[in-house]
Amino acid sequence: MSDGTLPQQPHGGTARTGGRHAVVVGGGLAGLTSALALADAGVRVTLLESRPRLGGLAFSFQRGDLTVDNGQHVYLRCCTAYRWFLDRVGGAHLAPLQSRLDVPVLDLARPEGRRLGRLRRDPLPVPLHLGRSLAAYPHLSLAERARVGRAALALRSLDLADPALDATDFGSWLAAHGQSARAVEALWDLVGVATLNARAADASLGLAAMVFKTGLLSDPGAADIGWARVPLGELHDRLARKALDSAGVRTEVRTRVTSLSLNENGGWSVQVPGETLDADAVVLAVPQREAHDLLPAGALDAPERLLEIGTAPILNIHVRYDRKVLAAPFVAALGTPVQWVFDRTEAAGVEHGQYLALSQSVAQDEIDTPVADLRERYLPELRRLLPRTRGAEVVDFFVTRERTATFAPAPGVGRLRPGARTKAPGLYLAGAWTATGWPATMESAVRSGVSAADAALDALGRPRPTRLFVPEEAAA
Repeated sequence: MSDGTLPQQPHGGTARTGGRHAVVVGGGLAGLTSALALADAGVRVTLLESRPRLGGLAFSFQRGDLTVDNGQHVYLRCCTAYRWFLDRVGGAHLAPLQSRLDVPVLDLARPEGRRLGRLRRDPLPVPLHLGRSLAAYPHLSLAERARVGRAALALRSLDLADPALDATDFGSWLAAHGQSARAVEALWDLVGVATLNARAADASLGLAAMVFKTGLLSDPGAADIGWARVPLGELHDRLARKALDSAGVRTEVRTRVTSLSLNENGGWSVQVPGETLDADAVVLAVPQREAHDLLPAGALDAPERLLEIGTAPILNIHVRYDRKVLAAPFVAALGTPVQWVFDRTEAAGVEHGQYLALSQSVAQDEIDTPVADLRERYLPELRRLLPRTRGAEVVDFFVTRERTATFAPAPGVGRLRPGARTKAPGLYLAGAWTATGWPATMESAVRSGVSAADAALDALGRPRPTRLFVPEEAAA
């Protein structure tokens, strides 16, 4: 409801009566997952979201006749939790995976006609599945390719459970293992910037090793890329809401929680404008700073650590042309400020011309740059990158900005990320920023929601739903 007031229900919070009641605060992927898992276990659930829609930071909006995603989101075959989520809401067919990893990489420092290289896999065991692609990768010298192979083998031998990895930066590790600045730019950062939202020098070795070991060195198909062929709102809002409704979840948007407190009887009171909800369990699935502000005293030993978890921005540049200028579904770029370019024409509902989205991670230097300046910078870069744009008319140019798109995966962040359980009985944390072992991805968000639901169900004495994602199924 637009005024943030919930419709009046019997004290306890849902229209359904009897049994245990859980309140999930936050309707992003973490909150959606927790709510579905709890409801599937027979718990009465109320989901509260302050925004007017579900989906958190992976959402869509309208711009005239265009349905726009706030940013380009992809996942990999190894993202088993997010794949479970897509199945759970009935959207897997709308976000298919590549049959085989294939990433075209254009290097503008090379002459036209010799700019294209590819990162793709063969149907061979790890690590041979990438051997032919790496041997032929034109953006590195023969010596650099050989050193990349040796570094990959060293990376594969790292123990992700070793806490020392979190205290080291990935850039220093790469340098110590013979990686040139060019190799970092043309390979390690090409992947790492997009997945970590940080350059190697600023990223935790633990998180970087997790990305590369899981995505490229665990299973031949682990890094196959998937992305939504429909607006993200179709998956994370419409289909998610339908699944919530079918599970009996009471969902309220435009509803901000102002406080929560532990009752004398051991339950929780969740305060929203116009109503107090009583709950046996509460899942806080909100950003770390918001969680910090809502946490009651004593819930965490060092709640100030949540405020030490930094954030990192992502800038998204949207360009609509009067004709088709990119034949591939996406392309990565070197030798230019442009990072990744995706064709969003069909998903956005464009019937004429082509709509491209540029995903610009590590955008600290440009996140507040005026649109006119970004247009002046990026349109010429696209003309350099995509020759067909040189005769095309720009129909529309606009920008979306996520200033706190992800948590910053800096060295030492691992010790700051809390688990799902708090010291307050019945209160749990979820969010991509919690201790999932993954960087800030849709996968991490879903995993956190599963962990919070598991902890709550254990405390409530409820059996785990048989169809809930099992974390042990993830790639090692």
